[in-house]
Amino acid sequence: MQELDLSVSALLDDLAERLGPLFPRSETRARALRYIQGLLSQCERKNSWHLAEWLGDATPDGVQYLLDRARWDADVARDILRQWVIDTLGSPKGVLVLDETGFTKKGQHSAGVQRQYSGTAGRIENSQIGVFLLYASPAGHAFLDRALYLPKSWTLDRERCRRAGIPDDVEFASKPELARRMLECAMDQDIPAAWVTGDSVYDGNRSLRLWLEERSQPFVLEVACNESLWWQSFHYTRADEIAAALPDDAWQTLSAGSGSKGERWFCDSQR
Repeated sequence: MQELDLSVSALLDDLAERLGPLFPRSETRARALRYIQGLLSQCERKNSWHLAEWLGDATPDGVQYLLDRARWDADVARDILRQWVIDTLGSPKGVLVLDETGFTKKGQHSAGVQRQYSGTAGRIENSQIGVFLLYASPAGHAFLDRALYLPKSWTLDRERCRRAGIPDDVEFASKPELARRMLECAMDQDIPAAWVTGDSVYDGNRSLRLWLEERSQPFVLEVACNESLWWQSFHYTRADEIAAALPDDAWQTLSAGSGSKGERWFCDSQR
């Protein structure tokens, strides 16, 4: 088992103190902390077997018990983590980031699985889709929240939901609706954020944009070229027509970061 560096250990001690009340049993409390250390380690694969090996266990039983049978509230843990992120990474320059990830599956029994587009695979695959809210600031970045997307093929089949352990009161919610719920929780906890960002999955939802405007929350969200936006002449205009109407000096070329083939460039309007 490898050890984490001292600075990370100090942060983990703080997090462990906050999470401690979630776990009445000291053994489960210790197991949870070591599990977090494993997730932050250089362990190549973060499944039960590989994490157990990193932890020095002969079998994955302890890790599986923590995730499957131990009594603790994942949403309370999420709230504690969010406050820890605010206290540790919070900044007026912080950014709330919406994104989704696909998890490829072979069978049909995992909650929410169906053939659907997975950005991870880059094509339609049999997969689950998770919607995530992240926080990035000059001090670092971290996950804030998560939600499993349940397609209508699931929410309209209550017996299938029951077999997967999904409560009867869970109804269909689109990805933008899941994103709004997570944003609302984060904002209600007073997380400092200069703006919210996400791709066209979220900005294509007008109600989400209007909700952010009502909260006076700045946002930078990608839109499809045919999205209708409220423009200067006070009528709806396609996004690509608005872009075409801007003069050349209204645009600035910026780098989105270094990639495998060098800088990744995109254009951003100064207006």
